[in-house]
This record gives sequence, C-alpha cells and structure tokens, in this order.
Amino acid sequence: METKEKRFEQDIETFFLSDEGGYVSLKSSQFDVDKCICMDMLCRFIEKTQPKAWAKYLKYYGENAQEKLYFRLEKCISEQGLIYVLRHGIEDLGIKLKVCYFKPETALNALDVERYEANILGCTRQFRYSPHNTNTIDMVLSVNGIPVVSIELKNQLTGQDYQCAIRQYKNDRSSKEFCFRLDHRFLVYFAVDLYEVWMTTQLKDGSTYFMPFNQGSNGAGVSGDAGNPDYPDGYATHYLWEEVLQRDSLMDILYRFVSHVKEKDDETGKTKEKLLFPRYHQYDVVRKVLADVKENGSGKNYLIQHSAGSGKSNSIAWIAYRLASIHDANDEGIFDSVIVVTNRVVLDGQLQDTINSFEHKVGLVEAIDDKKNSHSLAEAINDGKKIIISTVQKFLFGYKDMDSYKGKKFAIIIDEAHQGQSGESARILRRSLIDIGVAVKEYAEEQEIDVEDVDLTDEFINSVVGQGRHVNQSFFAFTATPKGPTIEVFGTEYISADGTPTKLPFHVYSMKQAIEEGFILDVLQDYTTIREAFKLVKVSEDNPELIEGAASKALFKYYKKHGYTITQKTEMLMANFLANGRFQIGGKGKAMVVADSRANAVRYYLAIKQYLRDHPQESAGCDVMIAFSGEITLEEMPMEKPFTEASMNLDENGKYITTDKKFRKVFHSSQYNILVVANKYQTGFDEPLLHSMYVDKKLKSVAAVQTLSRLNRTCFGKASTFVLDFENTEEDIKKAFQPFYEESSMEGATDLNVVYDLRNKLSEYMLF
Repeated sequence: METKEKRFEQDIETFFLSDEGGYVSLKSSQFDVDKCICMDMLCRFIEKTQPKAWAKYLKYYGENAQEKLYFRLEKCISEQGLIYVLRHGIEDLGIKLKVCYFKPETALNALDVERYEANILGCTRQFRYSPHNTNTIDMVLSVNGIPVVSIELKNQLTGQDYQCAIRQYKNDRSSKEFCFRLDHRFLVYFAVDLYEVWMTTQLKDGSTYFMPFNQGSNGAGVSGDAGNPDYPDGYATHYLWEEVLQRDSLMDILYRFVSHVKEKDDETGKTKEKLLFPRYHQYDVVRKVLADVKENGSGKNYLIQHSAGSGKSNSIAWIAYRLASIHDANDEGIFDSVIVVTNRVVLDGQLQDTINSFEHKVGLVEAIDDKKNSHSLAEAINDGKKIIISTVQKFLFGYKDMDSYKGKKFAIIIDEAHQGQSGESARILRRSLIDIGVAVKEYAEEQEIDVEDVDLTDEFINSVVGQGRHVNQSFFAFTATPKGPTIEVFGTEYISADGTPTKLPFHVYSMKQAIEEGFILDVLQDYTTIREAFKLVKVSEDNPELIEGAASKALFKYYKKHGYTITQKTEMLMANFLANGRFQIGGKGKAMVVADSRANAVRYYLAIKQYLRDHPQESAGCDVMIAFSGEITLEEMPMEKPFTEASMNLDENGKYITTDKKFRKVFHSSQYNILVVANKYQTGFDEPLLHSMYVDKKLKSVAAVQTLSRLNRTCFGKASTFVLDFENTEEDIKKAFQPFYEESSMEGATDLNVVYDLRNKLSEYMLF
C-alpha cells in the first residue's frame, strides 16, 4: 500500500481527468503567477464560443487584445466580484464577452448546450499562487483559466490530517495575497484528509473560520453523528471529488448556489460581505429534491427535518429558485409558481431578506409582507409570479379572490411545518390552489354523479373537494421538530423490514449532528431543575456557612421557606444571572424568563424591574423587556390601565416599540439583556446572545424542545448555555428532546376506517 500524500493527490487527479470527472490537466506554469490566471485558456474559450465578438475585439485591440481583456476583466471582478462576472460576463467598448457558459434548463437550444460543453475545466497540482514565495496549493480547479477552488490534502498515514491543512491556510496563506481576496479568484477553500472535509469561503489569516463539509456518520440525508461513513471501495471523502466537484456539479454550484451577500450590522452600522457556499447537507437536499421532482413531477410531499443551525433560510431560498425554473424530461416547466409560506403573522424578515439577497431578475420574487393585504396575494398568484413569499394567515382571507386554477401547478414551501399547517390553514391553502376542474371531476367519479351536478356553492362539498392531496400541488415542509400530524401529512411512506408501514422525513440533518459539528449548542448540557439544586442545599442544611454567594443564599432561603412566589423566584434568577449569565459571551450574555401565562409574565416583568431598583449597583447596565399578545389586567392591580407589550417596551429614544423587527433589534442591542415571554418568542426567535433561561412553565414535547432551543444559536465567544427550571423534571425534558435528537418517524398507518366506525356509533343516537 502506498501511504504517501502524493498518492492521495494522484488518485483524486485520476478521477478529475477521467471522462466522468470532466477536467483537463493544466500545469502551474501555464498560469501567470502575478495575475493568477491562464489568459491563453480564457482567450481560447472566448474565441471558440463567441467567434464574432472575439473577431470584433481583435479588430479593436490587435495584438494587445489579450492584455486589454485582462485589465477589463480585472476591473469588473474588482467592482462586482468574480461570481457576478462568471454569470454575466463583461462588456468592453460595447462588446459583450462571456467568460463561461452554464448549463441551460432545457436542451431546446442546441447552441446553448454546445457553448456549455465548450467550458474548459482544469485540474492543476502544486499550484504556485504568489510571486513573493514558492508556496504551492496541493490542487486547484479552474474554469476557463480562472482558478475557483483550492484544495489542501493531508493523509493520516503520513501523520497529518485536515487540521494540519487548516493551520496551513491560516498560517502560510496570507489574506493579503492578490488571489485570496474575497470573491476575486478562489471562491472556496477545502481542507481534506482521508476521513473528513472542512471548508471556508474567505481566508482571514489566524481568524479564518472553517466549517465541516461532511455527510454525517450514516451518510447524507439520514440521522447520524458528525463525520463520514466508512467507504470500503475507497476514501471516505470520495464524495467531494466524485460528486460535489465533478464538472457538472461544480458548474451548477457556481451558477445556482454561490452567493455574494452583504449584511448590515445593526450595532456598528457597517456592511459585512461574505460569500455563501452550500454546506454538504444543503447541497444534498437540493440535489435530491430536484431529482425526485424531475422524476415524479408535481403532486408529492416532502418533509425536510433540518435542525436549528442548519442554515434553513438558505436551503429554502436555494430550493425555491430551483423549483421556479425546473423542467421535466420533456423540457416542460413543472411548476407555474413557487409559494413560500411562513406561519408568523409578521412575515419572517430573515427568510424574506435571504430569498431577496440571492441574485435574481427584477420581478421574480414577490413578498406579500405586512404592507400588503390578502388581495395582493391573490393578485400575485393570479398573475403567475414565479416566487411568492407570504404568511399562511393571508390565505385565510385571500383565497376567495383567487382564480380557479386550470392546468396550473404549484410548489408550496412551508417554513416551520409544525406550527399548524397540517390543520385548517393547510386545508384552506390546498383548497385555494387546486385545479378545480380536475378536483371536481375526481369528486364526481367517486360519488358516481355527473360533473354538472357538483354544487360548489355548498360549503361542505367545497370542503370535501379541496381536501387531501392534489396532483397540481407539491409541498416542501421544513421543520426541526415534526409532530405526528406533520409526519402524517408530509412524510414519505416506507415499508420497514418487518412489513410495517412507516412514515419518515424525506431528508434529515439531525440535532445531534448539528451539535457535534458545532453549529448549535447542547442546551441540556447545563440544564438543571430547582429540585436538583435543592439536593445541594439539603447537604448543607445543617452547615449554613457552606452556602456562599447571593445566588446560593437566595436558593437556600427559597428552600427553607418553601416559597413559590414570583418575587422569590425573581430573587433567585436575578442573583444567578447577575453573578454569571450577564458576563458570558464577552459581557453580552442575555436571559429569557419563560412564564406560564401572560398575567404571570407581567408579574415577572414588574418583579424584575423592582429588583433592579432595589439593587442599583450590582444590576447597573441591566434592563428587561416583555413579549406577550393582547391586553392584561392584574387582579391585584384592578385600578391600573391594562398592560400591553407596546406600552411596556421603550427603545433607546424612549419611544414605544410597536413592530416585531424593531423589538428584535432593540433586544439585540446593549440596552436590554433580560426578556420575559409568555408563548410569544418561545419559537422562531433567533438571538445568539441568549445564554441563560429560567423556566416557570410546564413544557411538553415539541414546546419543550423549541423553548429551550432559543439558547442553542452560536456566536463568537459563546461556549455554553444555562437553564434553571422551576417546573419540569430532568426526565421530562430529556424525554421531550429524544424524538427530535436524531430522526422523527411515525410507525404504522393511520386507520382511516375509524371515521366510519364513529359514524355507525353516532347513527344509533339519530342526531343527524
């Protein structure tokens, strides 16, 4: 067995240079080391694919054409980024030149296909990237002479692994090098060994952040741990070059995945730029969903169980864009519109921003936000807008304005599918978008009546016609925590080894894998109940001198008095937070207090405010916000005005906070660090600075997972979380998490005959 690193490199190159790999061999010497480009290759491609434009270009510039092309290309890349130039080309003196061609959606235009096939993808070993040193990159992949992928290879059999490659990128690959500028030449950097793949899109010297690009221990799309499965036929990391970087796949990623995103930091006001490259599970779910839709057309449902920390918004955006343009084997479009549905009354700003941030043609995306009414939703669907983003609530009011869709097909992407979309909202959504002609015909055949006799003015018949699955609708449901009804509606049916029908998600990225890969924190690691804390107090009951610190003394006092008032609980949680939680995450740590009712949330808020007034020195810099819906009047304060969320929360200018977006922004700032909630913000509230949680509410199943998971978001400097639970037992919480830790399933099929048995029982009473 050859154990040298060169053999590993050679085996990968052998695949790339095969017919299946689709690359040609390029030597490092063919690239201009100062420009980090092979201009001969680029000019050859342009001449072959755009002969008229190139002839015109030569006429303008003569023998200086290649040099002029480089300077124009470099200027465009510097101003707009490489990924933009790859997709749109450049323009010089009115002459438009493409630097590559991407695979067309259909094969109807033979010239488009021919141009795509003319792309020259190069594989170069020991690539010299700098005129200032003799360093080389193990392997570089280029498109028409432009390097886009960097790969450093390490081999455990020589005593090195991917971590050595990461250190090499951090220490020996200066971010000041011309070729390592963001979105300038290389678009992604891989650190690869025999067992793992890690990647980044930007080199920042010692602060470069690499993330895992692994399938998961049991393979892609199924439950498992971090890492990769064993691969007896070769290297465990084979998927990187055999799947992801294979010619067609790489070109597809460059065209439809990689995105240059600009984000404004709310605190500093500065704009941050980053390059998005899909993580492996994101690449895999898009690929598998598209393959299945191409094969089966519309009418199927897909449940995608992706944990928090999976980059769900990006996955939804990538799938939405692809479904908007997908064609079947006959080159016919499969869907007329893609509708992205979220359950939140205020349209999810993050999801909307993510979808809009990806490069697209003007008018392709229509967001029905809080500035637009349900009639706007009906108009967007009636007009055939390609991608529509809306809340599910707008369908409840807008469906009557929608046309009867004859021959139209819809892809419906549901964000957070656990939140009611399998109930009444989903039925109205389905009914809104059915092909009424097909549905009525099916109903008439079942009832053995003529189509003309189906009375759609009858609400009951209308409901029956709209229920169930419809061939013109495909649902793509995303959730980290699918309940039984969600799996029943959206899951994929499999037959287990013993012949039992089982419904499972179409694709899984488990909470366990997300934790092990470092994308979320394990909130159960520092979870403690008040009962567990009491055990420590009991040991020291006869030795009060062992009780030290404000938090411990508050706990001891609570235990001795058997006090269960909100004031006493507040004393305990505040002592704990002020001594610990607030100093986490570089002094930015925040806390959430979960109350069991809106009235008790108000009581907690008032008690915390009082505590802050009573302890001005130790609580300096702390303040509290509250989130609840409607109005609350407290029994003990009947003369007071009703409490409302808006009247209790003020921004930095002393003005009431009346919008969800403003609320999140203000809480994220340094002005506040404690948030009291009652149902609201127990789900769908992503604040990475949340470190501590104090639970005074019974939590079960999905609610327990979603509530505690408010803490699991990662950020720089966050290494732990803390939960103190006044109401639940450790066993209850572990039991709640277990079904969603890896993969959710529903064994056995729903017995639909139950409804007939129930009808027979009711018939005996002659009630109808």
